[in-house]
Amino acid sequence: MAYSRFENLYNLILGGSKMECKSLDEVRNNIDRIDNEIIKLIAERGNFIKQASTFKKDGQDVKAPKRVEAVIEKVRTLSIEYGANPDMTEKLYREMIAGFVNMEMSEFNNANS
Repeated sequence: MAYSRFENLYNLILGGSKMECKSLDEVRNNIDRIDNEIIKLIAERGNFIKQASTFKKDGQDVKAPKRVEAVIEKVRTLSIEYGANPDMTEKLYREMIAGFVNMEMSEFNNANS
């Protein structure tokens, strides 16, 4: 079920929807709708990140550099598949992941202090 929500988001923002807008207001309304979905998914992702911290043994597990690189590789591939700019996607994901790692490290430290 969560996959279909992500698939819908990918279709919306990465080219699956080729809707032609008739006005700037229509464009902006669609961007606002997509932003709403992105924020919901970021919140959902954050919830899973918090849960992940409970399964980690130490700070290195939280940072998980190999996992980060695997995620980056995956989203670059998806970007190409969906017609998005893979460099921009990578930059966005690296920034998002850095924020989530900081959040997860706080969760981990609070649970283990």
